[in-house]
Amino acid sequence: MTQLNQQELQNLRHLIGSHETSSKKLEAYAQQATDPQIKQMFQKSAQDAKNTKQQLMSFLS
Repeated sequence: MTQLNQQELQNLRHLIGSHETSSKKLEAYAQQATDPQIKQMFQKSAQDAKNTKQQLMSFLS
C-alpha cells in the first residue's frame, strides 16, 4: 500500500473522528428511544458507524 500524504492523513483522521462521534450520538439516541423500531434503527446505525470507523482505521496501519 502506498503511503498517505499529510492531507490524506488529516482527512482520514477527520473521518474517523466523525464516525466515532456519530456512533456515540446514535447510541445515546437509541437509549432514549421508546419505539422499538426506532431504537433498533439507531442501534444499527451506530454499529454501521463503528464498522466504518474500523475500516478507516485500517488505512493507518
